[in-house]
Amino acid sequence: MPSIIKAEKLGYYYVKYSDDSENPELINAIRSIDLSVERGEFIAVLGHNGSGKSTLAKHINALLVPSEGTMWIDGVDTGQEEDLWKVRQKAGMVFQNPDNQIIGTVVDEDVGFGPENLGVPTDDIWKRVDDALSKVGMLGFRDRSPGKLSGGQKQRVAIAGVVAMQPECIVLDEPTAMLDPNGRKEVLQVVRDLNKQEGVTVILITHYMEEVVFADHVYVMDGGQIVMEGTPREVFSQVDVLKSYRLTVPQVTELAYELKTAGVPLPEGILTIDELVEALC
Repeated sequence: MPSIIKAEKLGYYYVKYSDDSENPELINAIRSIDLSVERGEFIAVLGHNGSGKSTLAKHINALLVPSEGTMWIDGVDTGQEEDLWKVRQKAGMVFQNPDNQIIGTVVDEDVGFGPENLGVPTDDIWKRVDDALSKVGMLGFRDRSPGKLSGGQKQRVAIAGVVAMQPECIVLDEPTAMLDPNGRKEVLQVVRDLNKQEGVTVILITHYMEEVVFADHVYVMDGGQIVMEGTPREVFSQVDVLKSYRLTVPQVTELAYELKTAGVPLPEGILTIDELVEALC
Protein backbone atom coordinates (compact mmCIF):
# COMPACT_ATOMS: atom_id res chain seq x y z
CA MET A 1 0.00 0.00 0.00
CA PRO A 2 1.51 3.39 -1.00
CA SER A 3 2.22 5.86 1.80
CA ILE A 4 -0.35 8.60 2.36
CA ILE A 5 2.45 10.97 3.47
CA LYS A 6 5.96 10.72 2.10
CA ALA A 7 8.90 13.11 2.28
CA GLU A 8 12.30 12.76 0.64
CA LYS A 9 15.21 15.06 1.50
CA LEU A 10 12.68 17.71 2.53
CA GLY A 11 14.21 21.06 3.41
CA TYR A 12 12.86 24.51 4.14
CA TYR A 13 14.76 27.73 4.72
CA TYR A 14 13.90 31.38 5.05
CA VAL A 15 15.74 34.68 5.24
CA LYS A 16 15.85 36.42 8.61
CA TYR A 17 16.60 40.12 8.62
CA SER A 18 18.10 42.07 11.50
CA ASP A 19 16.40 45.18 12.90
CA ASP A 20 18.36 47.41 10.56
CA SER A 21 17.53 45.14 7.58
CA GLU A 22 21.22 44.53 6.94
CA ASN A 23 23.16 41.27 6.88
CA PRO A 24 20.22 38.89 6.32
CA GLU A 25 20.67 35.41 7.75
CA LEU A 26 19.58 32.22 6.00
CA ILE A 27 17.75 29.99 8.49
CA ASN A 28 17.39 26.26 7.79
CA ALA A 29 14.15 25.42 9.60
CA ILE A 30 14.16 21.77 8.50
CA ARG A 31 16.85 19.79 6.71
CA SER A 32 16.92 16.49 4.83
CA ILE A 33 13.71 15.07 6.28
CA ASP A 34 12.78 11.56 5.14
CA LEU A 35 9.57 10.01 6.40
CA SER A 36 6.81 7.68 5.30
CA VAL A 37 3.37 7.42 6.91
CA GLU A 38 0.98 4.60 6.07
CA ARG A 39 -2.76 5.15 5.77
CA GLY A 40 -4.53 4.86 9.14
CA GLU A 41 -1.43 5.31 11.29
CA PHE A 42 -1.20 7.49 14.40
CA ILE A 43 2.11 9.36 14.18
CA ALA A 44 3.56 11.62 16.87
CA VAL A 45 6.27 14.23 16.27
CA LEU A 46 8.20 15.44 19.33
CA GLY A 47 10.71 18.22 19.80
CA HIS A 48 11.49 21.26 21.89
CA ASN A 49 10.55 24.76 20.75
CA GLY A 50 12.39 25.64 17.55
CA SER A 51 13.12 22.04 16.60
CA GLY A 52 11.21 22.35 13.31
CA LYS A 53 8.18 20.19 14.11
CA SER A 54 5.58 22.89 13.32
CA THR A 55 7.40 23.76 10.10
CA LEU A 56 7.18 20.10 9.11
CA ALA A 57 3.47 20.03 9.98
CA LYS A 58 2.74 23.00 7.72
CA HIS A 59 4.33 21.18 4.78
CA ILE A 60 1.80 18.34 5.08
CA ASN A 61 -1.06 20.77 4.44
CA ALA A 62 0.98 22.78 1.90
CA LEU A 63 0.82 25.93 4.03
CA LEU A 64 4.54 25.85 3.33
CA VAL A 65 6.15 24.34 0.25
CA PRO A 66 9.63 22.79 0.17
CA SER A 67 12.73 24.84 -0.48
CA GLU A 68 14.35 21.55 -1.47
CA GLY A 69 13.30 17.92 -1.66
CA THR A 70 9.71 16.73 -2.06
CA MET A 71 6.59 16.14 0.04
CA TRP A 72 3.78 13.97 -1.35
CA ILE A 73 0.28 13.66 0.12
CA ASP A 74 -1.44 10.56 -1.26
CA GLY A 75 0.82 10.76 -4.29
CA VAL A 76 0.25 14.48 -4.90
CA ASP A 77 3.34 16.71 -4.91
CA THR A 78 2.72 19.64 -2.54
CA GLY A 79 5.20 21.78 -4.45
CA GLN A 80 2.93 21.91 -7.52
CA GLU A 81 0.80 25.04 -7.15
CA GLU A 82 -1.95 23.71 -9.40
CA ASP A 83 -2.44 20.75 -7.00
CA LEU A 84 -2.72 22.71 -3.73
CA TRP A 85 -6.50 22.31 -3.66
CA LYS A 86 -6.14 18.52 -3.92
CA VAL A 87 -3.58 18.49 -1.09
CA ARG A 88 -5.79 20.51 1.25
CA GLN A 89 -8.76 18.28 0.55
CA LYS A 90 -6.68 15.29 1.63
CA ALA A 91 -4.94 16.80 4.66
CA GLY A 92 -6.74 18.91 7.27
CA MET A 93 -4.97 21.04 9.89
CA VAL A 94 -5.86 21.84 13.49
CA PHE A 95 -3.85 24.62 15.13
CA GLN A 96 -2.74 25.32 18.69
CA ASN A 97 -5.23 28.11 19.37
CA PRO A 98 -8.82 27.25 18.34
CA ASP A 99 -9.76 30.94 18.39
CA ASN A 100 -7.54 31.36 15.32
CA GLN A 101 -9.49 28.67 13.47
CA ILE A 102 -13.12 29.22 14.51
CA ILE A 103 -14.82 31.90 12.41
CA GLY A 104 -18.56 31.19 12.82
CA THR A 105 -20.87 32.88 15.32
CA VAL A 106 -22.68 29.56 15.91
CA VAL A 107 -21.04 26.16 16.26
CA ASP A 108 -22.86 24.37 13.43
CA GLU A 109 -22.26 27.25 11.01
CA ASP A 110 -18.56 27.16 11.80
CA VAL A 111 -18.32 23.40 11.21
CA GLY A 112 -20.19 23.78 7.91
CA PHE A 113 -17.87 26.51 6.63
CA GLY A 114 -15.25 24.12 5.23
CA PRO A 115 -17.60 21.83 3.31
CA GLU A 116 -19.40 24.88 1.90
CA ASN A 117 -16.12 26.17 0.49
CA LEU A 118 -15.50 22.75 -1.04
CA GLY A 119 -18.76 23.12 -2.98
CA VAL A 120 -20.62 20.38 -1.10
CA PRO A 121 -24.43 20.52 -1.70
CA THR A 122 -26.38 22.16 1.15
CA ASP A 123 -28.20 19.01 2.28
CA ASP A 124 -24.92 17.09 2.41
CA ILE A 125 -23.26 19.92 4.35
CA TRP A 126 -25.72 19.57 7.23
CA LYS A 127 -25.34 15.79 7.20
CA ARG A 128 -21.57 16.27 7.48
CA VAL A 129 -22.01 18.82 10.28
CA ASP A 130 -24.21 16.41 12.27
CA ASP A 131 -21.77 13.56 11.70
CA ALA A 132 -18.67 15.60 12.61
CA LEU A 133 -20.19 17.07 15.76
CA SER A 134 -21.33 13.60 16.83
CA LYS A 135 -17.83 12.21 16.39
CA VAL A 136 -16.31 14.86 18.65
CA GLY A 137 -19.13 14.73 21.20
CA MET A 138 -20.39 18.26 20.52
CA LEU A 139 -23.74 17.67 18.82
CA GLY A 140 -25.59 19.05 21.85
CA PHE A 141 -23.69 22.34 21.48
CA ARG A 142 -24.51 22.98 17.82
CA ASP A 143 -26.62 26.09 18.55
CA ARG A 144 -24.11 27.62 20.99
CA SER A 145 -21.81 30.54 20.38
CA PRO A 146 -18.18 29.31 20.25
CA GLY A 147 -17.25 32.21 22.52
CA LYS A 148 -19.23 30.59 25.36
CA LEU A 149 -17.39 27.26 25.16
CA SER A 150 -14.43 26.06 27.21
CA GLY A 151 -11.00 25.72 25.61
CA GLY A 152 -11.38 21.96 25.21
CA GLN A 153 -14.83 22.35 23.69
CA LYS A 154 -13.56 24.98 21.24
CA GLN A 155 -10.75 22.67 20.16
CA ARG A 156 -13.25 19.85 19.60
CA VAL A 157 -15.30 22.21 17.40
CA ALA A 158 -12.14 23.09 15.46
CA ILE A 159 -11.48 19.37 14.94
CA ALA A 160 -15.11 18.87 13.85
CA GLY A 161 -14.65 21.61 11.25
CA VAL A 162 -11.77 19.64 9.76
CA VAL A 163 -13.56 16.28 10.04
CA ALA A 164 -16.57 17.71 8.15
CA MET A 165 -14.32 18.23 5.12
CA GLN A 166 -13.62 14.47 5.21
CA PRO A 167 -9.83 14.60 4.80
CA GLU A 168 -7.84 11.39 4.68
CA CYS A 169 -5.42 12.66 7.30
CA ILE A 170 -5.51 15.26 10.06
CA VAL A 171 -2.47 17.19 11.26
CA LEU A 172 -2.73 18.58 14.79
CA ASP A 173 -0.09 21.17 15.64
CA GLU A 174 0.15 21.20 19.46
CA PRO A 175 -3.66 21.15 19.80
CA THR A 176 -3.61 20.85 23.60
CA ALA A 177 -0.90 23.40 24.41
CA MET A 178 -3.40 26.00 25.66
CA LEU A 179 -5.70 23.58 27.50
CA ASP A 180 -5.99 22.42 31.09
CA PRO A 181 -5.55 18.68 31.89
CA ASN A 182 -9.26 17.93 31.43
CA GLY A 183 -9.31 19.75 28.10
CA ARG A 184 -6.21 17.85 26.94
CA LYS A 185 -7.82 14.55 27.89
CA GLU A 186 -11.03 15.42 25.98
CA VAL A 187 -9.21 16.40 22.81
CA LEU A 188 -6.82 13.43 22.83
CA GLN A 189 -9.71 11.00 23.26
CA VAL A 190 -11.44 12.52 20.24
CA VAL A 191 -8.27 12.18 18.19
CA ARG A 192 -7.74 8.56 19.22
CA ASP A 193 -11.36 7.70 18.39
CA LEU A 194 -11.08 9.27 14.94
CA ASN A 195 -7.95 7.22 14.31
CA LYS A 196 -9.16 3.87 15.65
CA GLN A 197 -12.85 3.98 14.74
CA GLU A 198 -12.81 6.04 11.52
CA GLY A 199 -9.39 5.07 10.19
CA VAL A 200 -8.25 8.69 9.86
CA THR A 201 -4.49 9.09 9.61
CA VAL A 202 -3.32 11.34 12.47
CA ILE A 203 -0.14 13.39 12.72
CA LEU A 204 0.16 14.80 16.24
CA ILE A 205 2.74 17.49 16.91
CA THR A 206 3.26 17.86 20.65
CA HIS A 207 5.67 18.36 23.53
CA TYR A 208 3.51 16.49 26.04
CA MET A 209 5.11 13.07 26.32
CA GLU A 210 2.03 11.37 27.80
CA GLU A 211 0.08 12.18 24.63
CA VAL A 212 2.17 9.91 22.40
CA VAL A 213 2.13 6.70 24.46
CA PHE A 214 -0.53 5.17 22.21
CA ALA A 215 0.97 6.34 18.89
CA ASP A 216 2.02 3.79 16.28
CA HIS A 217 5.29 5.57 15.53
CA VAL A 218 7.21 8.49 17.01
CA TYR A 219 9.62 10.91 15.35
CA VAL A 220 11.88 13.14 17.47
CA MET A 221 13.18 16.36 15.92
CA ASP A 222 16.09 18.56 16.88
CA GLY A 223 17.80 21.29 14.91
CA GLY A 224 15.42 20.84 11.99
CA GLN A 225 16.24 17.15 11.56
CA ILE A 226 14.76 13.82 12.62
CA VAL A 227 17.18 12.50 15.23
CA MET A 228 15.20 9.54 16.62
CA GLU A 229 12.32 7.38 15.50
CA GLY A 230 10.57 4.20 16.52
CA THR A 231 7.64 2.94 18.53
CA PRO A 232 6.87 4.84 21.76
CA ARG A 233 8.48 2.02 23.75
CA GLU A 234 11.64 2.08 21.63
CA VAL A 235 11.96 5.87 21.88
CA PHE A 236 11.13 6.22 25.58
CA SER A 237 13.54 3.42 26.47
CA GLN A 238 16.33 5.87 25.61
CA VAL A 239 15.80 8.28 28.52
CA ASP A 240 19.33 9.72 28.52
CA VAL A 241 19.27 10.31 24.76
CA LEU A 242 15.94 12.14 24.98
CA LYS A 243 17.26 14.30 27.80
CA SER A 244 20.23 15.25 25.61
CA TYR A 245 17.66 16.71 23.18
CA ARG A 246 16.07 18.68 26.05
CA LEU A 247 13.03 16.41 26.19
CA THR A 248 11.44 14.52 29.04
CA VAL A 249 9.63 11.18 29.16
CA PRO A 250 6.22 10.29 30.61
CA GLN A 251 6.28 10.56 34.40
CA VAL A 252 5.74 6.85 34.94
CA THR A 253 8.60 6.10 32.53
CA GLU A 254 10.85 8.49 34.47
CA LEU A 255 9.91 6.81 37.74
CA ALA A 256 10.62 3.35 36.33
CA TYR A 257 13.95 4.62 34.98
CA GLU A 258 14.97 5.99 38.39
CA LEU A 259 13.95 2.75 40.12
CA LYS A 260 15.91 0.70 37.60
CA THR A 261 18.94 2.97 38.09
CA ALA A 262 18.61 2.35 41.85
CA GLY A 263 18.80 -1.38 41.28
CA VAL A 264 15.15 -2.45 40.98
CA PRO A 265 14.89 -5.08 38.20
CA LEU A 266 12.49 -3.52 35.72
CA PRO A 267 12.14 -3.82 31.93
CA GLU A 268 13.02 -0.94 29.62
CA GLY A 269 10.41 1.45 28.25
CA ILE A 270 7.55 1.20 30.75
CA LEU A 271 4.83 3.50 29.44
CA THR A 272 1.80 3.19 31.74
CA ILE A 273 1.03 2.92 35.44
CA ASP A 274 -0.48 -0.53 34.89
CA GLU A 275 2.76 -1.74 33.29
CA LEU A 276 4.79 -0.42 36.22
CA VAL A 277 2.50 -2.00 38.81
CA GLU A 278 2.62 -5.34 37.00
CA ALA A 279 6.43 -5.22 36.76
CA LEU A 280 6.83 -4.37 40.45
CA CYS A 281 4.42 -7.08 41.58
